[in-house]
Amino acid sequence: MNKRVTTVLVCAALAMAAVGATVSSAAPQKSAAAGGTYRVGWENAFGFTNGFDPTGEYLGDAFGVLSNLMVRTLVGYNHVTGAAGNKVVPDIATALPRPTNGGRTYTFQLKDGVRFGPPVNREVTSRDVAYAMQRLANPKNGGQYAFYYRVISGWTAAEKGANTISGITTPNDRTIVFNLTQPTGDFLYRMAMPATGPIPREVANCFEGQPGKYGRNLVSTGPYMFEGSDKLNASSCGTLNPASGFDGQTRMTLVRNPQYREATDTKAARENLPDSFVFTVDTNADDIYNKIKAGELEDVVPGGTPPPKVLREYVTNASMRPNLHVNGGDRTWYLPLTLTQAPFDDIHVRKALNYIMDKQALQRAWGGSTAGAIATHIVPDPMLNNTLKGFDPYRTPGQRGSLARASAEMRLSKYDPGNTGKCTARACKGILLITDTRDVDTRMVPAIQASAAKIGITFKVRAITGAYPTVQTPSKNIPITSRPGWGKDYADASTFFNALFLGSAILPTGNTNYSLVGMTPAQAKQLKVTGKVQGLPNVDSAINRCNRIAPPSESTGSNPRIACWAALDRRLMTQVVPWVPYLSANVIRITGPKVDKWSYDQFSTTTAFAHVAVK
Repeated sequence: MNKRVTTVLVCAALAMAAVGATVSSAAPQKSAAAGGTYRVGWENAFGFTNGFDPTGEYLGDAFGVLSNLMVRTLVGYNHVTGAAGNKVVPDIATALPRPTNGGRTYTFQLKDGVRFGPPVNREVTSRDVAYAMQRLANPKNGGQYAFYYRVISGWTAAEKGANTISGITTPNDRTIVFNLTQPTGDFLYRMAMPATGPIPREVANCFEGQPGKYGRNLVSTGPYMFEGSDKLNASSCGTLNPASGFDGQTRMTLVRNPQYREATDTKAARENLPDSFVFTVDTNADDIYNKIKAGELEDVVPGGTPPPKVLREYVTNASMRPNLHVNGGDRTWYLPLTLTQAPFDDIHVRKALNYIMDKQALQRAWGGSTAGAIATHIVPDPMLNNTLKGFDPYRTPGQRGSLARASAEMRLSKYDPGNTGKCTARACKGILLITDTRDVDTRMVPAIQASAAKIGITFKVRAITGAYPTVQTPSKNIPITSRPGWGKDYADASTFFNALFLGSAILPTGNTNYSLVGMTPAQAKQLKVTGKVQGLPNVDSAINRCNRIAPPSESTGSNPRIACWAALDRRLMTQVVPWVPYLSANVIRITGPKVDKWSYDQFSTTTAFAHVAVK
């Protein structure tokens, strides 16, 4: 396997100029005919974090399907690559509002003619947006990024059971007003996330307090809906069944939504060329790529990068190279270290693991340099305007790890009582490591084990298909996992800190602050977290300080907001050390011979399903 991966890297280096030519342009590439079915193989498992319910769903690939095809929001994106793909544009709102009241009030006007698909079949009103926000504020509904909206007046009261959010008003069917507690420079970005899209109370109310259950009954406002939605009876909760087009586990079929009105949308945002989309789970990555090559599938949602032999073929074969798409992922893959669990409750052990980890081996497991650059800190460099480019507090020769530096750090740890440079205490042996069953995990875990063993750390590995729900439950007290990666929620570095390091954002399920930075003893008791729960490092005040800084109106000159986030990145990596970051990822997609048009969505960092076509 190692030799074969090395061959991939050599071939990739020789052909990267050609690969670069396949990167999607900043606009939909060309005109193409409508019709046909766009078939997508989804490797291993859907891996949804909240059953595809937009209120709580937090998987980037799910964002791509939701925002491109099914859920429209007040503001959104044109679903293209590069800077243009990160620009917020009106969606169901008539225009981007200018904040008033010192930056604390946003007033949106809704377009006429935006409608819910079957089985609701009615026009969307401002109250449907307000209900979606109310549903998001109720922690019993599993809203995994509800913390973004605590700047709305009355939000925290709604989290505690208030029936309305005082800071959201609906003067009429076409107007919704948001009053904030403080100016929030990225508020429009936050309102472009799928959870804020209108939801019909008459259906979703049947699933109040049941996280993820609405996912199979999602009522579309976009150009596509679940197959079979038009056969459903929504007259009462008792007559409502899931749509036949989504079984929740292995297959999702989308067909055209008859209530969608093209006049309320733009071709720049959604072209809607295929008649249908079929997403099918396949646990065999080789099978997926064989089907793509044979024209039996058009696209793939991979569990990682393509298998090395597949990547080699597309990189080196000139006739196949146009079907290889490499785009910037705005994403960091990392190993989170849970601060409450021994031996990672000791900062010296966490630093030692950073020093010993063979990041080059992990990069090879993902496919080499084509998969991305080796990560040395938290936020991808482009999102900080390269402010931290070159910052590497755990630099080692060739990024292969350093036993000398790791051992020196271990000698400072209580888990090395004999001053041996190794983790010799009992807590260092058989540490539970949760991984997934994706191909990339099977390639990566041996490298993690081999690196850690050099400083006396051994693991008990448990592989789970679709591991996110397990590792996102703090009560399971998991010390380390190989599963997480983090892509931006939107084009601001805040999305790497609010979700990942706010102690106030730690959730009982769907939690993404895996390291439990900032958790209080009271939270630990409530969440049934054991281990070291006193005196955990907390960066909430630093995050909130950066959040309050408005982005500059011009792209040139100093950017105090970015400077604030860069300083916090440095602090986390040197004074807290919650992660071992290892890959600043590209997104690699391989498409089939029947694909007539393909584009990349920079927002969700997935295929821009709104701009694809089949021959």
